[in-house]
This record gives sequence, C-alpha cells and structure tokens, in this order.
Amino acid sequence: MSKNIKLIHPRNQITEIISRIYKRGMTTTSGGNISIIDDSGDIWVTPSAVDKGSLTPADIICVKKDGTIIGEHKPSSEFPFHKAIYEARPDIKSVIHAHPPALVSFSIVRQIPNTNVISQAKHICGPIGYAKYELPGSDELGEVIAEEFKEGYMAIIMENHGTVLGGTSLTDAFERFEALEFCARTILYGSQIGKPNYLTDSQIEQFEAQVPASIPEMDVVETPSDEVEKRLEICNIVNRSCEQGLMISSYGTVSMRWKDNDFLITPTNVNRWDLEIDDIVQIKDGKREAGKTPSRATWIHQEIYKNNPNINSIIMTQSPYLMAFGITDSYLNVRTIPESWIFLQDIPTVKYGEHFKTNTNSSIVENCTTALIIENDSVIITGDKLLQTFDYLEVAEFSAKSVVLGTSLGEMVPINDDQVEDLRKKFLS
Repeated sequence: MSKNIKLIHPRNQITEIISRIYKRGMTTTSGGNISIIDDSGDIWVTPSAVDKGSLTPADIICVKKDGTIIGEHKPSSEFPFHKAIYEARPDIKSVIHAHPPALVSFSIVRQIPNTNVISQAKHICGPIGYAKYELPGSDELGEVIAEEFKEGYMAIIMENHGTVLGGTSLTDAFERFEALEFCARTILYGSQIGKPNYLTDSQIEQFEAQVPASIPEMDVVETPSDEVEKRLEICNIVNRSCEQGLMISSYGTVSMRWKDNDFLITPTNVNRWDLEIDDIVQIKDGKREAGKTPSRATWIHQEIYKNNPNINSIIMTQSPYLMAFGITDSYLNVRTIPESWIFLQDIPTVKYGEHFKTNTNSSIVENCTTALIIENDSVIITGDKLLQTFDYLEVAEFSAKSVVLGTSLGEMVPINDDQVEDLRKKFLS
C-alpha cells in the first residue's frame, strides 16, 4: 500500500489492512472492524457478518454524515462506538477494533500490557486506556469508550472484549495495533519461561535520542543494476518478514553489503509493510544517500561489515518468541534439533544500550555470531546471502517457539556434547 494514503480510496485502505490483520491471525472471520472518517465527515466501515478473510473494496460501507447508508451490506454492529470516537476526538481519522489473542488475554484478566517491554512501543502506543464492559453494539459501549478517548488515549483495552485503537490515519492506527499486540504476545511468551524485565523511561529516551541523520550526505548517488537488484531483494525480504510475523511495522532493519564496505539499508520512520525500492538508503564511504534518513542502527551495521568480511547481509528485527528470551533472563539453548545448532550454534545476549552509537566498543561487533539478542530491543541475524540470513531468522524463531511451548511439557533435554561434536565434524569442519 502506498505511503501517500490520501491517494488511496478508504475502501482499498480498509481491505488491505483487514487482510493483514486476518492473515496474521489477529482476528477471525467474523470478528473485528475498521473505519476511516474522510474530510467530508463520511465514515467508511467494514460490513457486518461478511467474511473478513475475503473482503473486497465493494463490501465496504459508507455511512454519510447525514446518516444515509451506502453499500451492499449493513455496517458493522460496532459502528456506534466508531462514530462516538470520531465525535469525541476530531484528530482521530481511523479506528481499528479487533480481538487479537494476546490482547484478549489481557482483557479477560483485566490487565494492561506494559509497553516498556520493548524499545519503541511506548512512543508508538502512548498510555493505554481501559474501558469497562458494556454490551457489544450498544450506545453504552460507545459512551465508555469515547470517555477513554476524551482522556487523550489512542489505545484502549476493552474489558472482556479486546482492544480498540485510533490513529491520525489507518496506517498510524495499524502501527499502534500491531505494536501493542506484539508487546502483549512477548510478555505472555516471556512469562512462560521466566519473569519479564522492563525498560525504564530513561532507557527508552536513549533509544529515541539516536540521530541517524547525523551521517553526512553524499554528493552523487550511483545506482547501477546490481545495486537496484539488491534494493528489490531487501524490499521483498522485509515484506516477507512482515507477512510471517517476524517483523512489525514500527521496527526492523535489513541491510546488504553492496561492494567493499558500502551497503544498502532500510530507512527509519517508514512503515515496514509499505517499504518501496526508493526508500532504501545507500551508504557509501561513510556517507548516506542525500535526502534520506537511514536506520538508527546504521552505525552498527557499518561496523559489522568493516570487521567481518564474511558477512554480507544483516537482519535486525523483533520476533515474538525470540524476544521472549530478550525480555527475560532465560537462555535460549538452540541444541534442540540438529538444524538449529548447525545454523546458529550459541546465541549470546547483550545488555540494552550496546546497540547505541555512544557505545563504540560494542560487544555486538566483537562477538558477531550468526544470531545475537539485544535485551528488550531486538535480535540480530547475520549471514552471506540475504535469503540465507532470512532462513537463519526463521530457524531461530522456530527454535525459540519450540522451547517456549515445550516448557509446559517438562524440562528441555538438549542434544549432548558428544552429539554436538559429531555435528561439528560432519557439517562445520
């Protein structure tokens, strides 16, 4: 979906985002609803009782400012609270309501997830409100939700119901929705293997204070065919990562070595789902492509390439099961199955802040293993070809998932030292 959403009809915006939500398992065929209010005051909303997995733009309903309904179906039964939110908060232009499993878990135990669990979520989600239970589709539900939004919240847990989020655009609302559900999932998975640790507000401010634009701009940019090919490869891997739940809108950096120590890297503050070839930033001789702001992590990618000539691609992302280990003091032992150990060996964890430019002696560069976890922030995966690096990410996430799920069955029995030595001799010698 183009970043210039004003050029996309609300019908198309809604069907694109509901498709993402459904395919990622964050709503059901019948559950959830999305709306957009346009500049005329008309509200475009998902229909009632129509399969969320196969919605088309023609299915989207328009409720005119005067109450006239245009469309083939009835508007969502939850339309009253969408309307109440827009009346209470003129700055909100889009609303998402859904029942994603992790946030429903919080809603049924009547808790609010602490977004300080990962680096960027506090600023994306803002403070989280809490709306008491009222009958779905009722005016009373609209009233209690509107009251929460009047307090300034953009994200609300609905008691025994799910969540509702607002945004200045549908992209903004989805980014908030995705980040909040990710926090909830990470806390839940982390709680199965240990006790979640949270960042302080000052640690989060350190993350936000990084200024990638301080890298000087280059005067001339060359984009030969091999460079363009790498840009496309990065975009394809980022999109694939988003579709498979290995990356979210608000966090994820992918880079590829181009030639020598020059490389291409994803930008900052661009929705990962909507990344385009022109967004990719070229870094050459320590300078950035003019007019573009590269990832906050550019410096560390640059140092990894300089110090590790065998590494030609890097993925830095947040995936829920790996981050379960990133937010706890639990060690991820990948001696689960032969493939996991052969690809990954041991996965070290480093302290939060090791990835900031102020830490020029970062152990991330010195201990550049295939996979490395930064506490409460991300996982870094390195490799030769980008597809290979993506494969390592998948293997790491699957391994973490197996360990988390296995905790309910008993204590993990890893491959023993003799078996590891056999694998080393056969596959790594």
